[in-house]
Amino acid sequence: MKAEKIKILIADDHAIVREGLKQIAAEEEDILVAGEAEDAGKLMELLEKEKWDLVILDINMPGKSGLEALKDIKHLYPQLPVLILSMFSEDQYGLRAIKAGASGYLKKVSAPEELVTAIRKIVSGGKYINPSLAEKLAEKFGETGKEYLHQKLSDREYQIMCNIALGKTAEEIAKAFSLSINTVYSYRNRILEKMSMRSNVELTRYAVQNRLIEI
Repeated sequence: MKAEKIKILIADDHAIVREGLKQIAAEEEDILVAGEAEDAGKLMELLEKEKWDLVILDINMPGKSGLEALKDIKHLYPQLPVLILSMFSEDQYGLRAIKAGASGYLKKVSAPEELVTAIRKIVSGGKYINPSLAEKLAEKFGETGKEYLHQKLSDREYQIMCNIALGKTAEEIAKAFSLSINTVYSYRNRILEKMSMRSNVELTRYAVQNRLIEI
C-alpha cells in the first residue's frame, strides 16, 4: 500500500516559479503540488475548499503580501504549516516570517535538494531554519531590550521601506504592490515619521548599515 503524498499548495505570482516547484515535486515519490495560486485571494479560496499538508508561500505578491497572507493563514488554520520561499535574504524577511508563524524560510536560489528536505522536515512536525537564519534568531533572542527602528514598521511599511532603499520609484512600488501612487507617498511619510527620518537617503543608509537590502 502506497503512503499518501504530501499535498502542497503553492502561492506565487510568477508562473515560472510555480512550474519550477512542480517539476521539483514531480521527481519525488512522496510530494505532490496539488494546487497553485497567483495571489492571496486565490490562496485563501483554495484553503477554504480543500485540506493541505503544506503551503509554500512567496512574500512579494501583488495586493496582500505574503506576510499578511501568512498571518491570515495562521489565524484561520493555526495547524497548517507554511514554508516561505522568497527572493529576499534572511536578514530582510526571515525573522519577520518566523515571528509571524512560518515553519521555515528559504531563498529561491536554494538548491532543489534543500527545498525537498525542508518540505519533509516541516510536514513531519519540525521547522526548517538554515544556519544563516538560525544565527539571526540567536542574535535576536540574545539581545536584551534592544529595538531597531525598522521593528516599528508594519509588514507592508517594511516592504515599502526596503523598496525605497533599493532606489525604486513611487510608480514602480505602486505597480509592484497594486497601490495608488498617493498611497505609496502616504506610506513613505508614515515610515519616515515612525523612524524619525527626513529623507530617502537616510532610509537607504539605515537599510544598508543594518543589512536590510542587498546591493
